[in-house]
Amino acid sequence: MLGTYGLPVAVETDPEWQSELLDLDAYLARIGFTGPRTPTADTLHRVQRGHMAAIAFENLDIALGRPVSLDLDRVQEKLVQAGRGGYCYENNLLLAAALDRLGFPVTRLLARIRQGETRRRFRTHTVLLVGADERVWLVDAGYGYSNLMEALPLEDGATSTVGDWTWRLASEGPDWVVSIPQPQGWFDMFGFRQEPQFRIDFEAAHYISSTRPGSPFVGHLVVQKQAEKERRLLRDRALEFQYPDGRVERSELSPAETVSALDELFGIRTTGEDKDLLLRYLAGK
Repeated sequence: MLGTYGLPVAVETDPEWQSELLDLDAYLARIGFTGPRTPTADTLHRVQRGHMAAIAFENLDIALGRPVSLDLDRVQEKLVQAGRGGYCYENNLLLAAALDRLGFPVTRLLARIRQGETRRRFRTHTVLLVGADERVWLVDAGYGYSNLMEALPLEDGATSTVGDWTWRLASEGPDWVVSIPQPQGWFDMFGFRQEPQFRIDFEAAHYISSTRPGSPFVGHLVVQKQAEKERRLLRDRALEFQYPDGRVERSELSPAETVSALDELFGIRTTGEDKDLLLRYLAGK
């Protein structure tokens, strides 16, 4: 059944998403948002841009073998109060709760990573569909490679350009595919269908992503920060600065330099215990 703005369900107010637990003032302060709290496309873009600028993609806890909770209290304690980042489930569930509280209709979906391949994979990525200004928008604040910086209209061929980066959304039958331009053509990042997921679906996909051997997040530290002029990527001790013209600057960091980079390059606050555990973890990489 189609709901508000043509979303596949009406506004999600089910208590299982725990949006009422969000400290909205603290979240908006964390992302530096001071604009009107009205559910418009302009507000949507500004909130996503603020989230992307303030909260990094990172899987520090998974790399260190710590459990990651999707309970909203724990997510906001980590990403809002402790100054950490998170991976897609944490980032997008936090953002979805904020958009709920701001009055946007939101649908939470699971997507399949492609990364330039056509083979079918598990649904292990999260995205949001959001209604604003009589349109439906794709929103994603948690992709660990080339993350959208602004919402994309859910329309075949829609593009978004922020700074010198561009993203495209294309329809492939029942699938929607997000791509970025590369010299050889469009590079498909992930695809999704307009099939709403429940919290139990997110918990199952999160369990696979955070514990299954072979997952890109198990046994590896993965950190990413996207800005208008550059993309910063860290995989264990390998640091990359990527630029829209295709240039890539690579360097290998020492364990101590890697720990420092989390704060200095990615804005991730770590505790003394975090630093000690990371130094031991990175010494074997």
